[in-house]
Amino acid sequence: PLEWMLKCHTGPNELYVQVGDGGQDHGFWGRPEDMTMSRPAYKITASRPGSDIAAEYAAAFAVSYLVFKEKDPEFATKLLTHAKQLYDFAVHHKARYSDSVNQAAAYYRSDKYEDELTWGAAWLYRVTNDTKYLSWAEQFYITGPDWGQSWDDKYSGNMILLYNMTGKDIYKNDIEATFNDWMPGGSIPYSPKGMAFRSQWGALRYASNMAFMALLAADVGIHPDEYRHWARTQIGYALGDSGRSFVVGFGTNPPKRPHHRSSSCPSRPSPCSFADQQQPGPNPHTLYGALVGGPNGNDQYTDDRKDYVSNEVACDYNAGFQSAVAGLKHLKL
Repeated sequence: PLEWMLKCHTGPNELYVQVGDGGQDHGFWGRPEDMTMSRPAYKITASRPGSDIAAEYAAAFAVSYLVFKEKDPEFATKLLTHAKQLYDFAVHHKARYSDSVNQAAAYYRSDKYEDELTWGAAWLYRVTNDTKYLSWAEQFYITGPDWGQSWDDKYSGNMILLYNMTGKDIYKNDIEATFNDWMPGGSIPYSPKGMAFRSQWGALRYASNMAFMALLAADVGIHPDEYRHWARTQIGYALGDSGRSFVVGFGTNPPKRPHHRSSSCPSRPSPCSFADQQQPGPNPHTLYGALVGGPNGNDQYTDDRKDYVSNEVACDYNAGFQSAVAGLKHLKL
């Protein structure tokens, strides 16, 4: 994935950010290798910038530098070079990427770019110890409790990173205010069986993402016992403490009909089409490990491939979930 992302950065102020048109892509049900329609690529440039996505790429490359700096120093150096270029692009050409790439707006409209400017700068400061990045991270920081970490929201991650690096109370206070909202008794409702229900579309995504954030906050010394216990309850719910699993191929009564094109297709040479979306049986292929969106606020869930709100799977659903599972395993919770 990192090599693919590096190829997208084709110049200091040029970054490809989307492949395919969302309307056409959603009009196709089949295997990805059978998508032979036109799939245009869209980029941001100095004249049509996207601070949020450029800074997000910078953050990803900076984090990956830490992963590869010892096992592959040459590759790590390349990642860091691109991270610095992309952050310079992001901070000196400010705009939301979805305002520059209209084709992204219908599906992944960005709310703000300031949180990503903080996110990218904080990770670059963590890697380089260059105070200009810390200055930018604090300049663009948005204070207050977080709605919930997601592809469009880096607030919780920013709080934890900056508190860990500076020890300042402003960041600790925002972390505590965030989890005061998220934990029982706060402003976020809970299902009868104990899921923090932030939003119906991908409900378990938000609960899992914030479980991961809680584990990270605990690691920097903020209410470690309370936050770790809460994270365990949310991940436990997804894995089956609720009475059923919401992870494909795992646990008791897991989802068998995730809203996922290729796993719903029969084996070749049989064709695949929207008829396979409609067929009532389990997906022919098991998408092991995928977290589905999950139930509503009353713990009600139907394993229905056509219900993309509750049964869709996505990279951003699994990212926080798998990270939280890894954190709980590390702690043996």
